[in-house]
Formats: sequence, structure tokens, C-alpha cells
Amino acid sequence: MSSVNPQVLQWARETAGLSLVDAAARLQLGNAKLRGEEVLSQYESGASFPSRSVVLRMAKVYRRPLLTFYLAQPPLQGERGEDFRTIPEARRQESAGPLDALVRDVFVRQRLVREAVVEAEEAVSLTFVGSVSLDQPVADVSAKLVKRLQFDLTEFRRKRAAEEAFKYLRGLVEHTGVFVLLIGNLGSHHSNISAEVFRGFALADEISPFIIINDQDAKAAWSFTLLHELAHIWLGATGLSGGAFDQRLERFCNEVASEILLPADDLRAQRFDTSSRDALINSISAYADRCNVSRSMVAYRLFKADRLNEAIWQDVTEHFRQVWLQDRGAKKADTSEGGPSYFVVRRHRLGNALLDVVRRTLDEGILTPTKAGKVLGVKASNVATLVESA
Repeated sequence: MSSVNPQVLQWARETAGLSLVDAAARLQLGNAKLRGEEVLSQYESGASFPSRSVVLRMAKVYRRPLLTFYLAQPPLQGERGEDFRTIPEARRQESAGPLDALVRDVFVRQRLVREAVVEAEEAVSLTFVGSVSLDQPVADVSAKLVKRLQFDLTEFRRKRAAEEAFKYLRGLVEHTGVFVLLIGNLGSHHSNISAEVFRGFALADEISPFIIINDQDAKAAWSFTLLHELAHIWLGATGLSGGAFDQRLERFCNEVASEILLPADDLRAQRFDTSSRDALINSISAYADRCNVSRSMVAYRLFKADRLNEAIWQDVTEHFRQVWLQDRGAKKADTSEGGPSYFVVRRHRLGNALLDVVRRTLDEGILTPTKAGKVLGVKASNVATLVESA
């Protein structure tokens, strides 16, 4: 085999979202004469060439097939659908590498699942994918989703916490044939991608549609994001969501999700105390908690209904954001209690629908442990334990 292409080495590192220093550390480079990043810089400039063992580590760390490193030039950027996010360009560029790696990984997982389902003769064409358009009334589309899901708003609100309500909704969505995953990094907390970069991702496929929810976001926001991305699936619009809802499609999906979780008639009947800032914040918070939705979502709905002006809406929304950030920081700092096991956390992120498909196709010999590990985002040696007790 010929030598690796230095240009591809740099491209693979950058698209994996790694700096020279970070990549060198993960590749375990460095010697008595040169720091790790200096060794890697020499590889990328063509001044020296990595050994085969180093290239194998690069393939694993950069999440690329081994043969990629021997291409004549870097491949073109793969498909990832539309980018519906409205975020500052600097933040968009800063997050491009990790986010591209995440989306690329999701496409690989989805295609493996699709191929497995087709080979197992379990493929069913989901007629709701791409079945609606932006020209239809929001209320009509919301009603169609509710009917197909058999969603019960009373049952959703009856759950004790927002995460339990999300579990109920997720089960209904997965029952329709849509896979719902919680993914907010590239496999470890060191690569976490902020919810300010992306909140959700929808891959609209008529056989195996995928919805990705960024689990770095507040749990109270997960249900809204799930319905927002489900609206993407019904529109047949693959792409990323996040930031402000400035685009027509994003506004439409936002309104569909909002109408399902906070119907306009329900919101009109609710009284909010606007006598002071604190009174308004407390009033919104109490209502949001009862409804198992985020406080920011309630504030946004009130703003859209002209019950809050833009200045007040932005003020209370920023307040809720700061409270959530402080609460999240406090939970990270609290190490007094041990969390759930690795496999419990992993199953929760993957969802029952994906685990069921992998289990069945493994038993039938359609998926190998290696491919199953790729679908589940774990080592092949962990697949059996993960699916057996799911």
C-alpha cells in the first residue's frame, strides 16, 4: 500500500473537530525530541510519515475508514440534508467539525439499519414521511400528528416529571416506525456539542427515519424538540435544527410542536400574573412544570400570542436560561451520588426501537457484532450485554 496522503490527514483531523494538540494526545504521539502536536504537524505537512499502527489509531480517533487516508485527495463533504439553524457564523464555524462528524455517524447508522431491515424483509414504507406541506394549516398538521401518534395530552401532563413525559411521547413516536436517539457528543463528554449549536436533527427516510435530540439540552425541552423534528419527517425535510426560528420551515415545525403541547385554546384560558417580573417568572414556571414543558417554550408562546412584548419575552427567556445553566453546573459539581450504570445510560440514549431491531437482526445473522456496534455506537464486545437485558 502506498504512503498516506498528508492532505487527507489534515482534512480528517479537522473534520473530526480536533485541534493538533487534542488529536496528538488522543493518538498518543510525541517522543523525547518532539511534542505530540509537532509530530502530527510533520505528518500533515509530509515531512515524515506515520507508521501503520498510528494510521490505524487515526482511523479510530477520526472515525474514518482506513482506506480514506490513502486517497489522492480529500473526499467531498457527504450529504447531511439542509442546515435550518439560525446561529452566529462564528459559532457555526467553531462547531462545524464535531457536528459534521456526528451527522456523518448518524447517516452511517441509519443506512446500516435500513439495509438490515430490508434484508430481514421487515421494511414497511411509512406513508406519512413527506405527506404534508408548508401550505397546509398548522392546526391540521398538528391534528394529523396527534391522531397518528394517538397522543393524549392529559396523559402527557399527568407524568411526574418532564423526562417521564418525554419517555411516554418517545414510545408513541417509535411505535410509528421512527427511531429516536439522544446524542449530544462524539462518544464522550469531552466532545459535548452545546444545545446552542444544534437542538435536533431529522433524517427523513420512508423506511427507517431517524430523529436525533441533543441531550445536552434541558430535559424539559426534549419533547418539544422531538415533535419539531417529527414535523420535519412529515414534511420530508432532512436537516439540522437550532437557534432562532427565522426560516419558514422552522417556524412551521415550531408551531406544530407548540400546538400539540400547548394548544392555543388551553393557553388562552390560562391566567399569568404580570404584576411584576418575579410574579411573571413564577407564574410561567408553575404552568410549565404542570405541563411538563420548558419555561422558555411557554414564554415564547405568550410572546407569539401578543401577551408579552419582545423585551419582556427576551428578558424572562434569558433568566430561564441562566437558571438552567446554574442548575446544570451544580449537578455536575455534585459527585456525592453515583449515577446509573453505563449500559442503563446507553440504552436510554438509544431507545427501545433501535435496540429491538439490532437484537432481531443479530439473532438472524443479518448484522454482525461489528456492524451492530457501529449502529449502537459501542464496541462490538459490548453489543451482547447491551441488547440482551434491554
